Amino acid sequence: MSENLGAAVREICQACGNNRVRMMDIVRAVQAKFGCVCGEAMDLIAKEVKAHRVEVQSVVSFYSFLSDRPKGKIVIRLCNDVIDQMHGADRVEQAFCEELGIRVGETTADGRITLEHAPCIGMCDQAPAALVNDVVVTQLSADGARELSRELKQHMTPQKLVRTYGDGNNAHELIRAMVHNNLRGPGPIIFGPINRAEALSKALSMSPAEVIRAVKTSRLRGRGGAGFPTGMKWEFTRGAKGERRCVICNADEGEPGTFKDRVILTERPDRVLAGMTIAGYAIGADEGILYLRGEYAYLRPFLEDVLQKRRQDGLLGNNILGKGFDFDIRIQMGAGAYICGEETALISSCEGLRGDPKNRPPFPAQKGYLERPTVVNNVETLCAVTKILEHGPGAFAEHGTSGSSGTKLLSVSGDCSRPGVYEVEFGMSLRDVLRLVGADDAAAVQVGGPSGQMVGPADYDRKIEYDDLATGGSVMVFGPQRNVVEVVDKFLEFFVEESCGYCTPCRVGNVLLKERIEHILAGKGEPTDLEYLQELGETVKTMSRCGLGQTSANPVLTTLKNFRGAYEQLIPGPSNGFQPTFDLAAAVGDAEAVIGRKSEHAHA
Repeated sequence: MSENLGAAVREICQACGNNRVRMMDIVRAVQAKFGCVCGEAMDLIAKEVKAHRVEVQSVVSFYSFLSDRPKGKIVIRLCNDVIDQMHGADRVEQAFCEELGIRVGETTADGRITLEHAPCIGMCDQAPAALVNDVVVTQLSADGARELSRELKQHMTPQKLVRTYGDGNNAHELIRAMVHNNLRGPGPIIFGPINRAEALSKALSMSPAEVIRAVKTSRLRGRGGAGFPTGMKWEFTRGAKGERRCVICNADEGEPGTFKDRVILTERPDRVLAGMTIAGYAIGADEGILYLRGEYAYLRPFLEDVLQKRRQDGLLGNNILGKGFDFDIRIQMGAGAYICGEETALISSCEGLRGDPKNRPPFPAQKGYLERPTVVNNVETLCAVTKILEHGPGAFAEHGTSGSSGTKLLSVSGDCSRPGVYEVEFGMSLRDVLRLVGADDAAAVQVGGPSGQMVGPADYDRKIEYDDLATGGSVMVFGPQRNVVEVVDKFLEFFVEESCGYCTPCRVGNVLLKERIEHILAGKGEPTDLEYLQELGETVKTMSRCGLGQTSANPVLTTLKNFRGAYEQLIPGPSNGFQPTFDLAAAVGDAEAVIGRKSEHAHA
């Protein structure tokens, strides 16, 4: 065992209080320092935090940013989601491979640079994009990839790749990223004027029950897509048995095509943290956790600074605003696992475990983080809470519709002239959204990310609201030149990669769906394949354990419903009396070898 390794691991564990629950922070720190979490490190970690070795190994093996084998000092993670591929990610990948002399998944001969794929890094509005360690590089081209590779080989300093900064706080000294907000349509609620302490001050002048009543009166529903009433969730959590409670902010937006939370965290972090603090007061919690996806690690120093300033100003910590209320927030980093966007998987990750979804019941409101009653809200929801307390529930409910009050942030990408983030009133038609973003020739739109639904022109007059076109925020536009079945194949690739593997319908069913889609795209499909896809898709949807599996078949099911013709065009009729999947020459090959001559029929 290396003496340096042993000392470093012990120091990292001690910095985390030798706390088993801080496993994610420990293994991330070891990975950052040594390029992997090797077996020796796992043994040391297990000893220091009093865990079993297999528990450490299970965490390391689960998250894509972690590895038990050495990676390069620099890891280039090239985003390969469907939007990036539409904008030339394949050409960028080829350029990286040629310049570095490696393939994706390999490390250069000198052990310095590793090239990997990343399913989505939250930059679809400025694709193709990549993460170079924690540095975001946007709007890549093949030539740009070659130049980037040459530079890295010379100076091995990713931050030097950033020559110009993006707008707003992207230029802040603690961020300094080339990322652009692309905030095309700021609205009155999420991106309205900032009043840093007003909402929290008003909340603390009310009783917790009155705060919950205000949120219920506003008719605020969770902005993650499911739309569960926020006030009701808080009420359940406050009423649950338990001495301590917890508030978790889900900032793990990993759905391809979604990037709105990135902009909120960059430009309105105080509003998010105030919402968490108000939630803590309402449910009786003293602890909050901001779960930040690993791809947004470049924002962490800035967010930690915002947290510290709130503590200094009496807006966080002990005796907030002199009202005797104690509440503090820590940031928990993710490590590249889409499944952690599901609230019970996110809780598992916060507890230092694999991001496996948990069985429900009990629900998080009853037993969540460390079996404490727990509220999990996403970034946008908590921003809305702050605005409700600032201006009152009535003013909030004036926006939107009776069933969907307030505004909704949309992350728009794909075949449109103005991709970016838009804050729109609930009730706006999809047709108006498309006009707003410059997508007049849209042939198909994926609403709600891959787990949502793909709709065509016949549905463009439907409304963005929970009772019609519900969405967590992603709107992906596809022009007439795109093959929707190829898009479905790409979405299924994402779900196959991101499944936690716990339940058979999701682990196996999505693979079978993808295989049959590939079969059709190869020109070997038959009419019965569509029935097979429908039945298998419904089985995966019905029988899967968690939200990932329950929605992973949606790309197939919604395109079969709305774009059936796209499938039928790919299914040829019988040729010469044989199905396209039947290879006569191959079938009689053994017989030909026996008789010593070619078949007249097979080779006619």
